[in-house]
Amino acid sequence: MSVFHAAYAWVGDRIAQNVRIETAEGRITAVTTDQPQAGESLPGLVLPGLANVHSHAFHRALRGRTHDKRGSFWTWRDLMYQVAGNIDPDRYFALARTVYAEMALSGITAVGEFHYLHHAPDGTPYADPNAMGEALIAAAADAGIRITLLDTLYLSSSVDGAPLTAAQRRFGDAGPEAWAERVAKLSEAPHARIGSALHSVRAVPARHLTGLIVRGPLHLHLSEQRAENEQTRAVHGCSPTELLDRHGLLRAGTTAVHATHLTDDDVKTLGRTGTGVCFCPTTERDLADGIGPARDLVEAGVPLSLGSDSHAVLDMFEEMRGLEMNERLASEQRGRFTSAELTGAAARHDALGWDDAGAIAPGRRADLVAVRLDGVRTAGAEPAGAIYAATAADVSHVIVDGRTVVAGGRHVSIDVARELRTTIRAVVGA
Repeated sequence: MSVFHAAYAWVGDRIAQNVRIETAEGRITAVTTDQPQAGESLPGLVLPGLANVHSHAFHRALRGRTHDKRGSFWTWRDLMYQVAGNIDPDRYFALARTVYAEMALSGITAVGEFHYLHHAPDGTPYADPNAMGEALIAAAADAGIRITLLDTLYLSSSVDGAPLTAAQRRFGDAGPEAWAERVAKLSEAPHARIGSALHSVRAVPARHLTGLIVRGPLHLHLSEQRAENEQTRAVHGCSPTELLDRHGLLRAGTTAVHATHLTDDDVKTLGRTGTGVCFCPTTERDLADGIGPARDLVEAGVPLSLGSDSHAVLDMFEEMRGLEMNERLASEQRGRFTSAELTGAAARHDALGWDDAGAIAPGRRADLVAVRLDGVRTAGAEPAGAIYAATAADVSHVIVDGRTVVAGGRHVSIDVARELRTTIRAVVGA
């Protein structure tokens, strides 16, 4: 058994003081408040492990290389395709290992990897058709975090079913049956679960949306761009949300990513079906996507989660703040989300199939994140105010399934900055 003491910790929907947390075999066995100091002292405010529900690991190589350029999501995408073309299984393992270690440094204990970089650049499967996915699973193990590999179906380049372009060929499978057969061969591990993803209504023709064999939780990009909505209405006479609902894909266990450009009826449909939504505020602002109707979705009964998507920023505190600050800009009102709601969205492991994580409570996984309250950013802040003051740099300790992965602000086994420089140089060729 291990015993931890937190001066402050999120317990349920409130911050408790002098919290004793007992763990055994990777689980929390007891939580008691107003206790004297005993065991290992965790500094500052202790949060449950954070869940990065939407990640494209290889996008990390673009950070600091595209942000000062004009253009659009679509021109940024062309640059992303160039990077994708330089990645093979070995490079993907090396890059993802360091990206996941960077996530650990920011308090992330589980990641949802929306994985569509499947085959060789010309579309030819590797000898092991899941070599790229297995590289991601191994990378997460080395970094010390859990992963849900969301293996992605990607068949077409536009809503009307046009074939994949040259740069997209490595994303595609021969069809939905071939994709399902390949996904079925992926093996889970103690730190890894397998889920499914549909890239978007642009990438999966409507005729394939019915009868799909889906494994684990289902994620999909939804209405990230106005052009997607316009094209879907032109081809199908409805919004992407309506199209997916017609085919029974919106339901509990499905997470729609972005959901930026929704109609009022779309919001109601997502709430009625129990579909979750993952917002990625730092990516959505970087790509000038727009501001989604977060508060309206919550009022409709939609559970919200958060992701770092393209990793333009890898900081779940910034994602939490982004959710609230975007709402303030759109509504001209403050306090649209409470600190408890923001923390809950950032710890939504159930969106990744880890229903036994995301809370400091008996029976839950022993995932603990200590955030310093004595640094230059957080000094003088109330504990609940740390959500608005802290950054990833204020994370001191991270414990995943009872194992210490970050101590004193450093990863216990990976020199993250040095390895990021090396792996990104190999990927971008500069």
